[in-house]
Amino acid sequence: MGVAAVKMRIMPKSPDSDLEIIQESAREIIEKHSGKGPIFEKKPIAFGLNSLEFFFGWPEENELEDLEQELESIENVNSVELIDIRRAIG
Repeated sequence: MGVAAVKMRIMPKSPDSDLEIIQESAREIIEKHSGKGPIFEKKPIAFGLNSLEFFFGWPEENELEDLEQELESIENVNSVELIDIRRAIG
């Protein structure tokens, strides 16, 4: 099977949530589920609230549902959204 390029977004519970801690937890979870090379970017939303968008390689044969559920269980995470998924070439 191939590799998919996945883009997701994590919304924290409040502007005071520490995105660095959320990012490190997300990186550990992604890599534990066979995701490769996560790249994170902080995106401003409104009124001091920032989201965390990230890209990573994902084995096409693996389901994303378990990963999403585990990401949602990170402390201070309000929601996790799948933004895009595509077959990667190369």
